[in-house]
Amino acid sequence: MEAILTLYAQPYDPQRPMVCFDEKMTQLLRHVREPLPLKPQVGRREDYEYKREGTRNLFMLVEPKAGRRAVLVTRQRSKRDFAQAMRYLVDVLYPHVFIMDVVLDNLNTHTYHALVETFGKTEADRIADRLCFHSTPPHGSWLNMAEIELSILSRQCLKRRLPDEWTLALETLTWENARNQSQAKIHWRFSVDDARRVFRDHYSSFSSC
Repeated sequence: MEAILTLYAQPYDPQRPMVCFDEKMTQLLRHVREPLPLKPQVGRREDYEYKREGTRNLFMLVEPKAGRRAVLVTRQRSKRDFAQAMRYLVDVLYPHVFIMDVVLDNLNTHTYHALVETFGKTEADRIADRLCFHSTPPHGSWLNMAEIELSILSRQCLKRRLPDEWTLALETLTWENARNQSQAKIHWRFSVDDARRVFRDHYSSFSSC
């Protein structure tokens, strides 16, 4: 935990950006009947029935100190999807950066081996050489600032029925562009000192081992 918090406390360095990575499944829901249009003093009304159209995965890549993010829509969240997201991060989002820090959850798909299985060792090494992974501890996914950005995305964009992948991708891209244009940043305030105070009982247990 302290390693993540120490990383967050470092000053912004555009030559070595820090990117937080997380993922979220979302349902595709289609209206059974067309909603009633907006009227003066009357909100949009929709039937309680809907049709399920499956799920899609959302990968969130956010650089909180720069106010920059990208959302990728995929059908799954497999090792291959993770590997493709990391190559997109390296080659498309930050092609001119020598190395970057990536904060991510400690899942079995978030590994160097996922890159090897997907691209082969030579390409995996090329991508991995540009990435320095920092995994959150078990039960510590709340330390990942990408969770905050996903929560904002859910509130501002996903709290409605999106019927298909195309609509989901279009809406998340519109949201992403608006957030990037405003350079909306995440201001993290929980420090190492805060952690030692809040979790002092756990620190004591660790020290006595």
